[in-house]
Amino acid sequence: MVALIIKGEKISAQLLYKAMKQFLADLKKAKHDLTAPKTYKGKQSVKNLVGQGAGVTNIEITDANIKCFEPFAKEYGIDFALKKDSTENPPKWLVFFKARDADAMTAAFKAFTAKAVQRTGKEKPSLLSALKQAQELAATLITDKVKNKDRGIEL
Repeated sequence: MVALIIKGEKISAQLLYKAMKQFLADLKKAKHDLTAPKTYKGKQSVKNLVGQGAGVTNIEITDANIKCFEPFAKEYGIDFALKKDSTENPPKWLVFFKARDADAMTAAFKAFTAKAVQRTGKEKPSLLSALKQAQELAATLITDKVKNKDRGIEL
């Protein structure tokens, strides 16, 4: 049983035809949307990743800075899932990804580790040491001023 409600002052055959046509189009679209499985991209749950029908492999990571890896995975178009293994101390992270994405995953990890090494290689000078250097430089620039009260009168 189907109920179709139309609001209007005059309900003509043409208006009823358009309403039925729109209803059938919406019904067809809803049926099409229900039959197609939803595909997930990027970061997702392990259940969704396994449900996509591709073989899944994983890599173990000890670094807790996993949020920095996500932009690299997005750049290389990797579908992945993160799982924290808290049974060990320190906790380890398992990164699950599709087996067909193995080459892309290794490239993303190389880029990630290169960026991490580059970030740790540059040591910023401490603010206190920079301040001390500036104070020493300022002390050398200041010369002792001798005040002479010479008014031009000589005895």
